[in-house]
Amino acid sequence: MVQDYSEIKSRLKGSVTPVITPFTTNSDVDYDTLSELIEFQLENGTHAISVTGTSGEPSSLTEEERVNVMETAYKSINGRVPFVPGTGSTNHDEAMRLTKKAEEIGADAALVIVPYYNKPNQQALYKHFKTVADSVDIPIIIYNIPGRTAQNLHVDTLAQLSKDCPNVIGVKESNKDFEHVNRVLLKCGRDFLLFSGIELLCYPMLAIGGVGSVSATANVVPGKVAQMHDAWFEGDVETAQNLHYELMELNDVLFKDTNPAPVKAALGMMGKIEPHLRLPMGLPSEELQKEIRQTLDKYNVSVQYA
Repeated sequence: MVQDYSEIKSRLKGSVTPVITPFTTNSDVDYDTLSELIEFQLENGTHAISVTGTSGEPSSLTEEERVNVMETAYKSINGRVPFVPGTGSTNHDEAMRLTKKAEEIGADAALVIVPYYNKPNQQALYKHFKTVADSVDIPIIIYNIPGRTAQNLHVDTLAQLSKDCPNVIGVKESNKDFEHVNRVLLKCGRDFLLFSGIELLCYPMLAIGGVGSVSATANVVPGKVAQMHDAWFEGDVETAQNLHYELMELNDVLFKDTNPAPVKAALGMMGKIEPHLRLPMGLPSEELQKEIRQTLDKYNVSVQYA
């Protein structure tokens, strides 16, 4: 019997914050701070939570740490909003294990990235995602980010997956090719869940039929990102447009270095985390950090540490 995913599809929309993974100065995962960050998100209207996606530095975590992060997030959310952890990997078996673990923990869906570094062809990508999707009953949202994976999941491949796998219900497109993004809904159907992973395309994707975004900027100003989506859903196009443009300068500065380094620098300035990344990642230059501080000041974000 084909499972009905309509209930989670109706709830899974709006601002899905990809919460960063906080580390201590000793490079240990700071699970208590992770719970505090999730509470900060929920207090500010975030519609759903993701962890261990790109912003969560999954390639810097062991498999055990990724599971622990998922478990901590699930307990912290406590059913208040949908939970969509990132479970993808360049290693197929690891992606299978993590996705099954997400289902076991109680995640509402899993975000599974196109494997990075090894550049599989389209046939191999189809087999990879189909095998992962067939191994679980929870919904799968595929994560296409060609700028980080060096491979683009073609629309026809995605459409075939959506046809053959009932639990492949959506895609996060971190894809600057807006023609590609339009064709996703044309080929996969207008009820296919389309999320933006490109900050400057969060509003435009809503306009063509997208349901939300997974924006790293929401780590810093969750309220404004959520409000943009709320305005759109309420039919207040002018407010949604205004917030889109209001967020643009912050979006720009937070992506002048590789995500999540600028976001972690900003959260450190706000006193939310120890601004630490595991090597080979590192904090932005002092010059960029100064620009981030100045930009936070423009947005009236309280900076506790200069």
